[in-house]
Amino acid sequence: MVSRAERMEGGIYGLLVGDALGVPYEFHAPERLPPPEHLDFQPPAGFHRAHDGVPPGTWSDDGAHALCLLDSLLYQGRLDPEDLGRRLVNWLEWGYLAVDGQVFDVGIQTRLALATVHAGTPALMAGPKGERDNGNGSLMRVLPLALWHSGPDAKLASDAMTQSRVTHGHLRSQVCCAVYCLWARRLLEGAGASEGWTDAVATFRTLHPEGFEARTELDTHVLPPGWETVRGTGTGYVVDCLRSARQCVVEHGTYEQVVKAAVRLGRDTDTTAAVAGGLAGLIHGVNDIPARWREGLRGRELLQPMLQKLLKAAVR
Repeated sequence: MVSRAERMEGGIYGLLVGDALGVPYEFHAPERLPPPEHLDFQPPAGFHRAHDGVPPGTWSDDGAHALCLLDSLLYQGRLDPEDLGRRLVNWLEWGYLAVDGQVFDVGIQTRLALATVHAGTPALMAGPKGERDNGNGSLMRVLPLALWHSGPDAKLASDAMTQSRVTHGHLRSQVCCAVYCLWARRLLEGAGASEGWTDAVATFRTLHPEGFEARTELDTHVLPPGWETVRGTGTGYVVDCLRSARQCVVEHGTYEQVVKAAVRLGRDTDTTAAVAGGLAGLIHGVNDIPARWREGLRGRELLQPMLQKLLKAAVR
């Protein structure tokens, strides 16, 4: 039996380990990746790794942004978009919550949004809102919100959508974040992967009946008729990232299998593995994450104080 605390710790470690596992394989097509048994923090000899010079076991922007959100929630006691925006700017400019203070991977939309925040634009107005501005940068960081949140589903979904607007303002990105958080909440409560997903989507539809713009976005672009037959491809598009993560989580039975399947999709390997890995950590608990990865994860001195605060807050 996996305890709630083990699920929460598994969610955070699962996201960060998945991110770090995917870093050296980013941008590669699936056919150029090593077989699953050779996927590790350190790629096999001869593999042309991405982000050369970044030590094995280092999380990227995905992990840093998730910790920015977590730290903001713990400090403010609520979702504060302005505080989140400032922390993300500090990450970009000063390496806040980046391992070794080094920023080495920044999405185009995120860089644009944070420059806008830095220039004085209110955080909720900063995220680009065009249809082509639907990268996965707000989805990759949102999991801590679901672990920290104690409000009803409606408030959790609303907050998930709100935090997206700091860097990704289009409604499609907001909807993906909301569905993901509703799903994560159900996994934290012990639901199975498929059961939790189905209930999360049904809940979102109840919160946004037909005729609501968010419901139209869900039914037309995120989960249109026949979406189940479309395989995820591990790209940076927020819808594909969400579906790719779901595919990996539903089809594989251990944490290691999930994150390796996510990386093997290729392309945006770190983010797909972070998004899927956080969910797998919730399902299977922290002890299912291989010890070699938990112990090899760099930057744990940044993580541990926040993790302890989160766990302490959860038992109050």
